Amino acid sequence: MAHYDLDARRLLCPMPVIKTQNMAKKLAHGDTLTIIATDPGSQHDLPCWCRINGHKLTECKEVDGEIHITLELIKD
Repeated sequence: MAHYDLDARRLLCPMPVIKTQNMAKKLAHGDTLTIIATDPGSQHDLPCWCRINGHKLTECKEVDGEIHITLELIKD
């Protein structure tokens, strides 16, 4: 299991979700991914994407105006 970061700062909706989807396809079950975004919609969109795709949301917080969302990849 490994940890990865995805810089989605300065990207507008729907790009943070698209970038997350593309990155998640490359990762293994149990890997964690932290997405750093500045688009306010990411705070709602990424947890929804996580639920829809069956991944585990482990953290969602705002740090210095940036949204930090960490998830654990759950794959069949």
